[in-house]
Amino acid sequence: MTIAEKFKILTEGAKYDVSCSSSGANRGSVRGKHGLTNVEGVCHSFTADGRCISLLKVLLTNNCIYDCQYCVNRKSADVPRAKFEPEELCKLVMGFYDRNYIEGLFLSSAVFRSPDDTMEQLIQTIHLLREKYSFNGYIHLKAIPGCDQTLLDHAAQLADRISVNMELPSKTSLKMLCPDKKSEQIVTPIKRLSQLYVAQQQGAFGQKKILPAGQTTQMIIGASPDTDYGILRLSEKLYRQMKMKRVYYSAYIPTGNAKILPTKPPDLIRENRLYQADWLLRFYGFEAEEILERQTNLALDMDPKCAWALRHPELFPIEVNTADPLQLMRVPGIGIKSVNKILAARKTTNLTYDDLKRMKIVMKRAVHFILCSGKYYGLGLREDVLHRALISDEFAATHPQQLNLLDEIHSFQAPSANTSGDWRILSPLPQPSPQSQYAAITGQL
Repeated sequence: MTIAEKFKILTEGAKYDVSCSSSGANRGSVRGKHGLTNVEGVCHSFTADGRCISLLKVLLTNNCIYDCQYCVNRKSADVPRAKFEPEELCKLVMGFYDRNYIEGLFLSSAVFRSPDDTMEQLIQTIHLLREKYSFNGYIHLKAIPGCDQTLLDHAAQLADRISVNMELPSKTSLKMLCPDKKSEQIVTPIKRLSQLYVAQQQGAFGQKKILPAGQTTQMIIGASPDTDYGILRLSEKLYRQMKMKRVYYSAYIPTGNAKILPTKPPDLIRENRLYQADWLLRFYGFEAEEILERQTNLALDMDPKCAWALRHPELFPIEVNTADPLQLMRVPGIGIKSVNKILAARKTTNLTYDDLKRMKIVMKRAVHFILCSGKYYGLGLREDVLHRALISDEFAATHPQQLNLLDEIHSFQAPSANTSGDWRILSPLPQPSPQSQYAAITGQL
C-alpha cells in the first residue's frame, strides 16, 4: 500500500473526532527547531463544527481490537485498514509543514494489539518529531484508555495537549455500546492528566513544559438515550473537578450498524444547544441544575440562556445603568464583552436604547429583559408572547410554524434611532504527593 493510500484511509478515519482545538499553548521560537504554537504560529481558523483547519488530523492506524458500535473503525466494520510506521508519519508531517499546509498535528489511533503497544508507538512518533525532526509546533495527542501511567507521563512531556475521550455520558451506555471498554480505563488517565496540569500550573516542574494546553474530551450525542441533563452534569464535574479545558459534543453519525443504534442522526440543533449550555457553564457562572432545572433536555427552539430567562420573569427587567455585572451577564443577547462595554460606558453617561444598539448588543433578545434609563421597549414578560419572539432563527428555518395574524409580536416595532534516540530516555515525572494540593482532585464521574 502506498503512502498516499494510507493517508487517504487514515485521515478519513480521523475526521469524526472533533476535539482538536489548538488554543492554549505558547511554545515559543527555538533556534534550530521548526514551528510555533503561539498566535504567530498556529492559525486560529476553525470550521463550523469546531475543527482547527491548520492541524493535520490523522490516525496512526485504524486497525482496532475493540468493537464500539458507533465507530466507523470498529473491528467488525468492513472498511479498508492501514497503519503508518512512526518514521513514515513523521516524514509526512514535516513534508506538509515545509509546504506551509499545516502548523500542527492532531494524532490519534485505533487500539491495535493492546493499549500499551498503541500508546508506545504514538509516543515514539511524537518523540521523533520533537527530537529527530526538531518539530516545535503544536501537537495534540489522543491518549489510549487503559495504557500504563508511565506512558501517559511521557506523553505529557512531549505533547501540548492530550485528550481522553469519555465516549458516552454514562456507564450504562458505555457498557451497551462499547463492551470492550471499562469506565475506569477512561476516568483514571483523565484524573492523572488533571494532576499533572494542576502541578504544572503550580510550578511543580519548574521551567519544564508539561501538558501546557491541558486536556480535552469528547462525548457522542444521540447514540444512546442519555439526557442533556446527565450530559451537562458530567461536563460540570469535568470542568470543576478535573480542570478540563474543553468538552466537545459530537452528534452521532450512523455508520451502517443499526442493530442497537438509531438509524437517523440526532437533530444537529441539539449539538449546538449543548455547546451553548457548555459556554454558560464555563464563562457565565451557571450551574447545570439552573440551565435545565426540572427538564431532561434542552429546548431546541431557543438558546439555553433565553429559555432560562423565560422561566424566571421575576428577575426581569433589570436596569442596565445600575445592574451588577452578574445580572447583566444573564440577560439574553448580552455577552461578556458587552457587559464590559456597558460597565465602562455607564461611568460617564446614562445608557439609552441607541447606546446599546451601537455596542452591537443583540437587542432582538435583550430588549424584553432590560430597562434603559427607566424606559422599557420590550413585549412584556408574558411567556406565550415572548416564546414566539425568542425562537431562534436556525430553529425557525428548519421547523417552520404557522403564525397567528393577530399575535402581539407582529405589532412590535423597535424604537427608532431617535430613542533522536529512544523516547524512553525521557525523565520520569515525580509522583504527586498525597499531601499536595494538586493531588486532592477527587470526584466520581
